[in-house]
Amino acid sequence: MARKQEISHAKPAMNIWSGVLFGIGLMALIDEIIFHQLLQWHHFYDLFTPFIGILSDGLLNAFALFALVAGLFMFADIQRRHIAHMRTWTASLFLGLGGFQVFDGIVNHKLLQIHQVRYGVEILPYDLAWNISGLMLLIIGTVLFTQARKHMKPSEAR
Repeated sequence: MARKQEISHAKPAMNIWSGVLFGIGLMALIDEIIFHQLLQWHHFYDLFTPFIGILSDGLLNAFALFALVAGLFMFADIQRRHIAHMRTWTASLFLGLGGFQVFDGIVNHKLLQIHQVRYGVEILPYDLAWNISGLMLLIIGTVLFTQARKHMKPSEAR
């Protein structure tokens, strides 16, 4: 009886936030591990000393891990309550991945200019690759989200 009440009150918001948080955390970790640590192309904040740059990378890592774990806990909760909608969750994952990347490329790289993808080279190809791949992830997420909404029962779409 309690399970039926939970299912009847299933809201896509939990699925969406879980997927988006997991996607943001995952892309932030991919960025941090590949571009900040392995390639050492930049730090999250490059406008001060290397100490501050490394400190800012640590803060980004902490944020990424928090978002990833929060998304996983929310996912475990919706699975436990049998209200997980995998199509919506997957769409939201892609929206989180692309959202982080486009936000980083537009806001951090261009508006705030706290770091660039790479220094000492022609930056345009790197910016285009970063932002276009982020936009592609957002488009994939949007298409998947539209398809997921079509497959939801009317009671799930509220």
